[in-house]
Amino acid sequence: MNYYEVDMTWTVEHTRVCVPILLALVFFVMYWFTAQSTKIKERYHKKYDSEKAYVKHIFFTKAFGFFSMGVVPTILCLLFIPDLTLGDLGLTIIPETAVFTLVWTIGLCALVIPLAFFSAKNPKNFVNYPQIRTKVWDKKTLFLSLLGWAIYLFGYEFLFRGVLYVPLLEPLGMWPAIAINVALYSATHIPKGLDETIGAIPLGIVLCLLTSASGTIWIAFIVHLAMAWTNNLTALKFNPDINYIKGNGKG
Repeated sequence: MNYYEVDMTWTVEHTRVCVPILLALVFFVMYWFTAQSTKIKERYHKKYDSEKAYVKHIFFTKAFGFFSMGVVPTILCLLFIPDLTLGDLGLTIIPETAVFTLVWTIGLCALVIPLAFFSAKNPKNFVNYPQIRTKVWDKKTLFLSLLGWAIYLFGYEFLFRGVLYVPLLEPLGMWPAIAINVALYSATHIPKGLDETIGAIPLGIVLCLLTSASGTIWIAFIVHLAMAWTNNLTALKFNPDINYIKGNGKG
């Protein structure tokens, strides 16, 4: 029987490439199917009335996303690649690039916020946003919604712009690292439709480049958060099926 020899040699470079990709894949899948689990959702609706169940379930999925995509993959990445630090992965403040970070953050926010505002007014956007589907919102609901997006996107961006990007730069180079990053990043948007999936491609490239230029994840995180908050608040305002009560209680 003839066969081709398979080289099973494993190197440090293989670890730096394979571990981040596998961590991103495994833990995003874990987050996604947990967030979409009907069993978990039913538990909340059995324990609480419909209004509270929506809020608590969505906040749980956001918090779970923070731990499953931000905390756990980071710990494992640092264990498997011990020469990396949190600072290397972008969780740092670099005085030399602080002005660059500030200028690009403000500039991109000024660009994406109006775009998100007008796209979020489209009635087809109301199918997905706001994610908390309770019919009546108050200040507490709004606060939990915005906080949920903040902690979720911090974990999400640290996974994609830190864990999945920085370790690949040395063994692969910038453009192959960006190609892998954007391919997976865009794929995570498939459930949200073609528009968001395609839009994630140029956005992902820009955020990776800015992460390299600034040495931190802050531009990517803040810009993504600005988009999400704008999308959420705009959908809340214009969705005809949702009412906002200016108080702490629902009435």
